[in-house]
Amino acid sequence: MQSNITLQSILPALPEIYLAAAICVVLLVDVFAGAAARRITPTLTLFVIAFGVALTTFVVAAPTREVLFSGMYVADPLATFLKLLGFLFTGVALLYSRSYLEARGLLKGEYYVLVLTALLGIFVIASAGSLLTIYIGVELLALSLYALVAFDRDSGIAAESAMKYFVLGAIASGCLLYGMSLVYGMSGSLLLGDLAVRLHGEPSIGLVMGIVFLVVGVAFKFGAVPFHMWVPDVYQGAPSSVTLFVASAPKLASFAVAFRLLAGGLGNVAPAWTQMLAIVAVASLVLGNVIAIAQTNLKRMLAYSAIGNVGFILLGFVAGTERGYEAALYYTVAYVIMTLGAFGVILLASRAGFEAERLDDYQGLHARDPLLALIMMALMFSTAGIPPFVGFWAKLQIFQALWLVGQTWLVVIAAAVSVIGVFYYLRVVKLMYFDAPTDQSVRAPSNAGVRVALACNAAAVLALGLFPEGLLSLCAKVLS
Repeated sequence: MQSNITLQSILPALPEIYLAAAICVVLLVDVFAGAAARRITPTLTLFVIAFGVALTTFVVAAPTREVLFSGMYVADPLATFLKLLGFLFTGVALLYSRSYLEARGLLKGEYYVLVLTALLGIFVIASAGSLLTIYIGVELLALSLYALVAFDRDSGIAAESAMKYFVLGAIASGCLLYGMSLVYGMSGSLLLGDLAVRLHGEPSIGLVMGIVFLVVGVAFKFGAVPFHMWVPDVYQGAPSSVTLFVASAPKLASFAVAFRLLAGGLGNVAPAWTQMLAIVAVASLVLGNVIAIAQTNLKRMLAYSAIGNVGFILLGFVAGTERGYEAALYYTVAYVIMTLGAFGVILLASRAGFEAERLDDYQGLHARDPLLALIMMALMFSTAGIPPFVGFWAKLQIFQALWLVGQTWLVVIAAAVSVIGVFYYLRVVKLMYFDAPTDQSVRAPSNAGVRVALACNAAAVLALGLFPEGLLSLCAKVLS
């Protein structure tokens, strides 16, 4: 039998093929490098990411939409955009994490292999054209994250957090799979393109039940209320380097799942799932921002902040319009950039035997480390939605998308909880600039490379706020 598969026919899937091969190479190099692996593996991983960016940009990127492997794989501008961002955010996370891992004896090849495997899961989801492909990508990402959360074997709290995450994640995966089976039964197809054609009009009871389970799975992947229980425990219990990665790049996968599955495959029955998402989004906004006020642990505060910010992303999908999806993508990208910087500050401020995760640890930081305090202040202002930072434009785009479809009550609620959120973000700034330092206050090491990267991160947050048109037009272009 003659095969119809040629190099040209699989070229759009080259990022996944390359990354899968690179994971094997990194693993083999780490095994055979011996004692030198601690120096070689981190550098090799960053090289893999850099080469992957070049490969995706100059070889794979195409302005048109292509469907491969009997419709199970989709290559389009959105997938390319998400993959490039995945490479970039993962590279930044690994750059921030190296010193932290080395100081705690966690600089091992398995860590980098698991991160790259999680990135491969993100890629599979970004190009998913079938319910089956989505599920494979979700599980590939989830299993990698479970192992990363439990990576510090000497930490009992990390093992406990990983177990909670695994149990709840298994339940959510079961719900997602059951919802897919119901939708398949109602439509007779696993392909998202076929679902978009066959499912229209008033949905049947069976289809509504399937959508309910799908929304449960999507909400869990986002960490939205009431499926948020794993978020604060994982953020606080996992090593800070793992928390940095979990809080950043996988958010791209969460957006991709919601967009491919809900906006794409179930777009013609949008009223059935937008009402469900509206409830989830409002609950996430209120609970996340209110409970964050009571937190004394910075990582846990950022966890509840993440729940609140997820509510904003979901509101973009609640709008159910192209403008809403653009706003959700813009918010996702802006949030990940801000989160990378905030956890990067925590990593730089931590040292062997000391985790800079309590709010009190940042008292008087301005007097001890003016640059680090300035970076953290910019990131907190942006996450709070204060102009001229990018967080302000992210929230404004969500408000505009909801306003255009007449969802005024959601705009009012979102604006009110944004004001509540300003309090706990500005509390961090107040501690750094107006409180006297204590003996336990942060004394960040002079790591020049990470400092430069963090400064660039904060500068990007400001630049994207001063000149928002570039990222806005790019999000609109890849979704058009």
